[in-house]
Amino acid sequence: MPLALHTRHTLSCLGRLIQAVGVASMLGATSLHAEPGADAAPAQTWQLHAQSTWIWQHKPAFNAAYSGEHSLSPRHENDHSFSTTLFAGLRLAPGTEVYLNPEMVAGSPMSNLTGLGGLTNGELQKTSGPHLKLYRARAFLRQTWALGDEREAVASDANQLGGDRPVDRVVLTVGNLAVSDLFDVNAVAHDARTQFLNWALISNGAYDFAADARGYSLGAAVEYVRGPWALRAGRFALPQTPNASRLDRHLDRHHGDQIELERATGLVTGLDGRVRLLWFRNTMRTGRFDEALALADAEGGTPDTASVRRRQAKQGWGLSMDQALSDELSVFARTARSDGRTEVEAFAEIDRSLSMGAVLRGQRWGQANDAVGLAWARNALSSSHRRYLAAGGSGFFVGDGALNYRAESITELYYSLALPDLQPLRHSALTLDVQHVANPAYNRNRGPVRMLAVRLHSDI
Repeated sequence: MPLALHTRHTLSCLGRLIQAVGVASMLGATSLHAEPGADAAPAQTWQLHAQSTWIWQHKPAFNAAYSGEHSLSPRHENDHSFSTTLFAGLRLAPGTEVYLNPEMVAGSPMSNLTGLGGLTNGELQKTSGPHLKLYRARAFLRQTWALGDEREAVASDANQLGGDRPVDRVVLTVGNLAVSDLFDVNAVAHDARTQFLNWALISNGAYDFAADARGYSLGAAVEYVRGPWALRAGRFALPQTPNASRLDRHLDRHHGDQIELERATGLVTGLDGRVRLLWFRNTMRTGRFDEALALADAEGGTPDTASVRRRQAKQGWGLSMDQALSDELSVFARTARSDGRTEVEAFAEIDRSLSMGAVLRGQRWGQANDAVGLAWARNALSSSHRRYLAAGGSGFFVGDGALNYRAESITELYYSLALPDLQPLRHSALTLDVQHVANPAYNRNRGPVRMLAVRLHSDI
């Protein structure tokens, strides 16, 4: 099959690349001078890491009273996705780092990536196709200024040069990256490559963060870190039209702004925990549901938000927490709400979201690197969004032609099995995943839907 051939070829090329330069990048990073009086760990001057993730998913047939243009097909379906990313980093000077991430993706979604509020494969992009596509995922600069002499160790990882950094600091990040790299970062539920798969679990579902159809944007963010507190703010480019591939670079007129306040909780001594309060506001050309309904009432036909687009704002808030309760068990919870007046601009078709869950490491059964995760999410729509869909309107992701409304409910369970380390791989895991979706696309006349998935992930 073509994807398998592409996958084997890509992994082979990456393996040769990392074997050629990996030892130098991991072991040969030179030490930079430290600030006077500081105990600085050896700092990498450059690094290379890589990842690959393959996901296969199956949906059995389910009951549906009717289907529309943007419905999830009631027939059985499969989907697959593959991504591979190279993470390159360079330290230009103490406190100054640059990163570049070339990425390749391929995928074939179920039902053209429609029919759900919480889509079930976080690796599938809106531009997915069966053949590998190479593009620049990230190219950004990170500048750090110290606010004191105390420093903390930083391990080498993807887009993070090893060494140390100031405990109290100001950080500027500018360039091409994902807004979700910096905001609403949850230690337990954030990465579809290693954690939960559902879109409603990898971020606050109602957080319509600025991004192109691949999930990346252009912009800048500033972070102030002092003791247990962190305050970050950023402005990023939105797509030219909702969910489009091209970004609108006129950041003075069209932009996505967000501010997040974070505090380390200290609820369990010696274990990490964070609470985050987020506010966001997007300004772009977009359509309101009530205006689309009014136009359809006046002129006849089906309401369409594309016909009433104009420059306006969408805003919302989110609350997030994660907490390690022991060396084995961690929990998370999120809730968010957008004003729900306009069509989805860049993320998921969700106006109200609530999610929670836990991950247990495998120490108890002698597999310390294994993990089992269980989570639940509830997605809901605003009243005007419901009326729009009930009148036959469609969004980018949902539109059954009619609507018998009920909030969408998602339960996800996964088991991640750590695989033996083989050079040049640093870590590999095989994951089995099950999802149950009640009221898909907020419609009690359809479903429930069950999803089975297998994921293979490797870090280099």
